[in-house]
Amino acid sequence: MIRPDLTDPFGPTRRQFIRELGGSVGLLGLASYLRATEPSTAPVPTVALGKPHFKPRAKRVIFLFMAGGPSHLDMFDPKPVLAQHTGQRPGAADLRTERVTGGLLPSAFKFRPGGKSGLPVSDLLPNIRECADELCVLRGVHAINPNHSPAANFLASGRIDAVHPGIGSWVSYGLGSENADLPGFVSLGGGFGQAGFERSGYLPGQFQATRVAASETDPEKMIRHLRNPNISSEDQKRQLEALQSFNRTHATANGNDPQLEARIRAMETAFRMQSAAGEAFDVRRETVRVREAYGNGEFARGCLLARRLVERGVRFVQLSIGGWDHHAQINSGLKKLCGTIDQPIAALLRDLRQRGLLDDTLVVWGGEFGRTPVSENGDGRDHNHYGFTVWMAGGGVKAGTTYGATDEFGFKATEGRVSVHDLHATILHMLGLDHEKLTYRYSGRDFRLTDVHGRIVNEILA
Repeated sequence: MIRPDLTDPFGPTRRQFIRELGGSVGLLGLASYLRATEPSTAPVPTVALGKPHFKPRAKRVIFLFMAGGPSHLDMFDPKPVLAQHTGQRPGAADLRTERVTGGLLPSAFKFRPGGKSGLPVSDLLPNIRECADELCVLRGVHAINPNHSPAANFLASGRIDAVHPGIGSWVSYGLGSENADLPGFVSLGGGFGQAGFERSGYLPGQFQATRVAASETDPEKMIRHLRNPNISSEDQKRQLEALQSFNRTHATANGNDPQLEARIRAMETAFRMQSAAGEAFDVRRETVRVREAYGNGEFARGCLLARRLVERGVRFVQLSIGGWDHHAQINSGLKKLCGTIDQPIAALLRDLRQRGLLDDTLVVWGGEFGRTPVSENGDGRDHNHYGFTVWMAGGGVKAGTTYGATDEFGFKATEGRVSVHDLHATILHMLGLDHEKLTYRYSGRDFRLTDVHGRIVNEILA
């Protein structure tokens, strides 16, 4: 933030000023909370590009990340033929799995058609099934790694190593925020792999996710140091202006410093958030009817909060929920988790539609991979990156449709194959961003979210 230098004529003044700021933890604490990691030291611009490459279909994204790998076979990709070969291991289902697996395991849950489209959704998700006409279900998604950490990194950033920016940071960098008083990228909830989505990597630190605790209802508990009981907002503003003046003087004398620039911007956003966040993050301001529609619990509050944030101009909201890693007792585990997400997600889709937001808000649902049709531990499923399901809603996708398919057992994507790079390219395209032009120069080369890959899946665009 500030680097006191004994040779700097402002050094003593700065140190005295910092001591005076000792009680002003609100502004400085919130700024450090907003940007916990350091950005790259490369001499690069620290502002968003700020506009799309072409007319967008969507303006914002809500990414619902099911950390651990939800079973597509029990939720969105019915495979009745499994029951005909229970316990068997046909050649077509003999792909290598991460752990020792047995024979084919049919789903214990019935699939029924939903909406006018007749799109099949299992009994685990009756509320989401009622929203089937909003969904575009991609059944042929595939990835490259069956291990949680690299697979989550891959879904988030298009790379398996944990150093690259996540898609939310790329979107925030490409488009900026529609609301200067709120971050462009907010992360809610929890679950393994969430950090990969939040990371800004070598992009400037201002594009890192602002993590908010959706487990709380009081904004002052959700965001640390949101209020400062010891100093007025007028005095904080005066202190911030003085502090920023010192920082600008330092930058002028010492040249471009991305770390300093990112912290300056974080402090500016933090100050503005002190007035805006209290309203935006307070779900208690919603009517009882709306809150009851979403239901209770952290994930339900996260869905409602996601709607409030995109409604106020936050560009990318990522909501995570963990626990989908069902190596055993998958039926009871899925019942519990699906019971947690079913009502809130359906309420989110309906709420966005009723408020006129769904047409230009893209909702994405999925995990880092799916599960195998062959059993593990008798009543569980192993990781499956060969073929799994991701669905989208709103944002200009063909609603009430499915695209792609896995084989007859649901093991491997065979038709309409969509790689994670294709998924990223398509999401960026919907936002009006050309995935080949959204680049950032770092360490002597231009990086992009899709690297040298990526095909826009035009077949799913309305």
